[in-house]
Amino acid sequence: MRRLALIALLALAPATAVLSQENAAPEGNETVIKTHAIALFGEPALPADFPHYPYVNPDAPKGGEISFGAVGGFDSYNPFTHRGRAIALSVIQLERLMDSPADELGVDYCLLCETLEYPQSKDWVIFNLRPEARFSDGTPLTAHDVLFSFETLRDKGLSSFRMAMQQMVAKAEVLDDQRIRFTFAEGYPRRDVISQMGSQIVFSKKDFEDNDRDLEQSTNIPYVGSGPYMFDRADMGRTLVVKRNPDYWGKDLPINRGRFNFDRIRYEMFGDFDGAFEAFKAGEYTFRNETSSMHWSTRYDFPALSSGAVVRETLPDGQIASGDAWVFNLRREKFQDIRVREAIGLMFNFEWTNQTLLYGLETRVNSFWDNSEFRADGPPSAAELALLEPVAADLPAGILTDDAVVQPTGGERQLDRQNMRRAMALLDEAGWTVGSDGKRRNADGEPLTVEILNDDVGNDRIINPFVQNLQAIGIEAVNRRVDNAEMQQRTRSKDFDMVEDSLGQSYAIGGYAGQVFGSEDVDDVFNPMGLANPAIDRLLELGQQAETQEDNVVAIKALDRALRSLRFWVPKWYKAEYTLAYYDMYRHPDAMPPYALGTLDFWWADAAREAELKASGAIR
Repeated sequence: MRRLALIALLALAPATAVLSQENAAPEGNETVIKTHAIALFGEPALPADFPHYPYVNPDAPKGGEISFGAVGGFDSYNPFTHRGRAIALSVIQLERLMDSPADELGVDYCLLCETLEYPQSKDWVIFNLRPEARFSDGTPLTAHDVLFSFETLRDKGLSSFRMAMQQMVAKAEVLDDQRIRFTFAEGYPRRDVISQMGSQIVFSKKDFEDNDRDLEQSTNIPYVGSGPYMFDRADMGRTLVVKRNPDYWGKDLPINRGRFNFDRIRYEMFGDFDGAFEAFKAGEYTFRNETSSMHWSTRYDFPALSSGAVVRETLPDGQIASGDAWVFNLRREKFQDIRVREAIGLMFNFEWTNQTLLYGLETRVNSFWDNSEFRADGPPSAAELALLEPVAADLPAGILTDDAVVQPTGGERQLDRQNMRRAMALLDEAGWTVGSDGKRRNADGEPLTVEILNDDVGNDRIINPFVQNLQAIGIEAVNRRVDNAEMQQRTRSKDFDMVEDSLGQSYAIGGYAGQVFGSEDVDDVFNPMGLANPAIDRLLELGQQAETQEDNVVAIKALDRALRSLRFWVPKWYKAEYTLAYYDMYRHPDAMPPYALGTLDFWWADAAREAELKASGAIR
């Protein structure tokens, strides 16, 4: 859900660039390319007349319901504002101009658009919309809706998105009902601009006018969209159900064949993790992507599993790791000393945690691009050095010579003595010395306090030993338990010492990386640590200029190396596989694509098996 919410909040996909020249015509001295798809590097794999995505079952049956459980609640259907708590499923009905497949990196195919046109300079782009596109209320989707959506997001979207759009687009104009042109600002990097506009979601202008919507305000009125699903019903804060639109305008498009197969998608919200798990066992919801190693290893012994009503399955996950970590709030003076941050990181013993609490199932996160070829390893290459040398003065010593920073290795005991001694020495050097009461204080007598903000009781078993280790070296550490509402309020207002976040990145340095790590977005929701470093800004800029896959890999490795050297996070762990449990009525293609699980995209329900499970009382 966190990833779905992030996608909804961004409203843009990561960077994409070089376009397929399937049709070209001159305009003045420039060739204008007309195409059905765009690719980051090279060419899209599929021609304009492709029958369906290669990984789907084109004959997958329609029908059935799939349901999920989540912890927390929601009081809004608007994730495009800081106000209220929205659920990701509330914007599933909003479509983008272009769609990204799950088996190609950095490629987008026309969805709402039929084709796009642009000159070789990429100074502008025209999207030619499909005349049959409709919103779920039956009204046509036109270029006026696209323009309205762009202007609404540009003027009232989240600050980092708003700033990017204002800087990128010089002019947006409707050419006719089916054609819209975006002209890009002079001097703005051209590599990503067309794909970013192609990734824009489209609101219904009529829906906004009829409901007097304000994108900056929370709302209890679901959006009207053009997608395959539409709002069905909700118990605000507890249940949300969307249903497949039987009159979906795009149901016969080749790009949608074999996709969006469930008649209904339901989310049930629970007060805590254990309550959600017990509800799954009882059949209150039917699909679980298990994130708890303890549950996966010790609690899948209930009757529905023994009877075969529930199945467990592991599938490979080829995506970049989530980058889950506790991040420091660098806005606070005590964390501006890298020695303090390194010392605190030394006291999280992942090896002990993994073996004792996680059943040895996890792998330590070390990179923002873990589980991919983009992870920096060893000393920098000559190509990386060419990017790092000009900015080395703003990075820690050793950035040009040392191996990429990896997290410390702990021993078999919770409190690793070697790491403890190193952490204590770092704190002494930083001026946080131990007093007669065993507490660390600075020259002004202020204690070194660390509050880890936590809204999930299931995290206590992980955080409490970390807190105990910090206390052992004189830090006043606490696991601060809060509810979901307080967590949201405090993270948005930057009122925390450390908080958990997911910092995993994409396959090219684009707008999202800038939102997470760029100084222009230091106070934005996507930059929780408040990172503002000129070297990082420059590496982000260089990465956005990469025009070949080779240059892209080098740029990402250099940025990864630089980010890790700053030690603003205490990374957690990841699994390079999905651990799934679901009631035995769901099916998926035998050959799964590498970059998405696709449960709501290309899985389907076995109607006969679903009927059997209902008749037996296994599901409700």
